Amino acid sequence: MECHPHENGDPVVIYCRLDSRLRGNDNVMISTIKGKIEYSKGNYVVIEVNGIGYKIFTTPYILGKIAGKEEVKFFIHTYVREDILALYGFLTMEELEMFELLISISGVGPKAGLGILTVATPKTIKTAILNEDSSILTKVSGVGKKTAERVILELQNKIADISVGDKAEAVIDSDAIEALVSMGYSVTEARDALKAVPKNLKDVGQRIKHALKNLGK
Repeated sequence: MECHPHENGDPVVIYCRLDSRLRGNDNVMISTIKGKIEYSKGNYVVIEVNGIGYKIFTTPYILGKIAGKEEVKFFIHTYVREDILALYGFLTMEELEMFELLISISGVGPKAGLGILTVATPKTIKTAILNEDSSILTKVSGVGKKTAERVILELQNKIADISVGDKAEAVIDSDAIEALVSMGYSVTEARDALKAVPKNLKDVGQRIKHALKNLGK
């Protein structure tokens, strides 16, 4: 990889040209990045480490979680294709592992992988796969029924099983998150409000009602 610093404000931006020998090489890895949040925009955040700004793509949910923080640690997937070297970051190893499983499926790229992790937690995605329910996956733009069915078929034997109770709760929360987002709340607000809802409440309507109370409505 050939890199050249270009000082155009703070932090220094490094422009790199990927050597053809490294393209598609899974050994080109950055595992974690911890540093100061410079700014976020759209679907990415820039993290400064030792004067270098790293552009890290992530989900709207994660952007909401890190809003207002000065420093953050990301678990990183380094995506290398042709002339592309992009970093995708997550707050937990569980999110990273699910992202990597998703993009291992033909037809599911990083954009779709982030989209799926935006509308559902890793637990909810596992539930959908184990229950052979493609509806959660097809909520994401760019993921059609055939691709969703391929995800289910190829990942069923690759994910750890979860308890029956967790399965039921995950499916309910997926529907509740979708309902709250349709009311104008962000994915971050919806997920965090639902976390505080008693687990013994299984009815979707009741979970939404309690979540709205948590949101002050």
